[in-house]
Amino acid sequence: MMIRKIGILLIVLNLFLLGAQAENSWSQINQELERPEGWGQIVKDLSAFALGEKQPYESDPTIQIRGWGTYPSMDGSTVCVPMAMEFARQWLGLNEEDLKGFVSFSTTPNAYDRLIHNLPNQMVTIMSENTIMDDMHPIDLLIGTEANADEKKEAEAAGKELVYVPVCCDAFVFFINRNNRVDSLTTEQIRDIYSGTATMDEEWGIREVIPHIRDWSEVGGEKGEILAYQRPHGSGSQTAMEELVMKGREIITANENYITGGMAEIVSRVGNYEDSPNAIGYSYLYYLQSLYVDEKIKVIAVDGIEPTAENIQSGRYPYSVRYYAVYEKGNAVAERFVQWAVSDEGQKCIEQAGYIPLR
Repeated sequence: MMIRKIGILLIVLNLFLLGAQAENSWSQINQELERPEGWGQIVKDLSAFALGEKQPYESDPTIQIRGWGTYPSMDGSTVCVPMAMEFARQWLGLNEEDLKGFVSFSTTPNAYDRLIHNLPNQMVTIMSENTIMDDMHPIDLLIGTEANADEKKEAEAAGKELVYVPVCCDAFVFFINRNNRVDSLTTEQIRDIYSGTATMDEEWGIREVIPHIRDWSEVGGEKGEILAYQRPHGSGSQTAMEELVMKGREIITANENYITGGMAEIVSRVGNYEDSPNAIGYSYLYYLQSLYVDEKIKVIAVDGIEPTAENIQSGRYPYSVRYYAVYEKGNAVAERFVQWAVSDEGQKCIEQAGYIPLR
């Protein structure tokens, strides 16, 4: 068995070297994701979605390659990894050891690239069965945040009509160091922290943008320069910041030291770095509560409204969001699966994974 496991690991490594995306959602998670306490089998009839047949892998007959059958090949946003894990528990009966290899999400921008350009998710395995899933089958379904404007234009240019179906609720939130005494910011204060007025240094001829709000003392905190962290353009978090929060107002171009590559990094910067007491960042509530937990940060209210489940589901919290099941129109496998995901049974499964259901 050990030799077989080494064999499949070598195959996965080769796929990685041959061009699979380097960025992977598991690198952005610091929690052990296991079956929730009191987990139950919600799906009763397992005939609707099942994996296909196995056959020997051509370069190594001791390893099996398996077709996707009637179960959709998925990719998506880091924040939706536990949802995909629960789907695989319910429909395929996969154990916890196998789930990390089977739910191999490549993060939001990479997932949209695969969906738009008919690319496969080449890193999906079922380790206990010594099996690699069909690495030539384009992904059928993306589970995650909505595409940004650039991705939508790219899909249109590629002749792809993407269908977006909301499957659950969450909140886009702002967080600061727990030692910061500020507990709430208004929408306008947030926008003024992340936008500014351009000035020109006449001596050096350098354009500089000065934030409208620069110091925590301007918003009820102790004196100290606000260090506003951002995510890269194209990430799910940055798309929400640009389109949901700023609503067309230009975000200050941050110094590269204040643009964090991964979701985990922005949390670490605000919670643990030397300058963290003055820092602010943003992410999704589910991510902060379930996937990357850091006790050195705190989520703040917006306009005095806290992101509770009730406020999120009702839309009272200003930045309530939805996660989507996204697929190309005409993909029957994906469409059938999404119809189930928004059914009462599907919503119970999503809720069991810790998400806020649509209703």
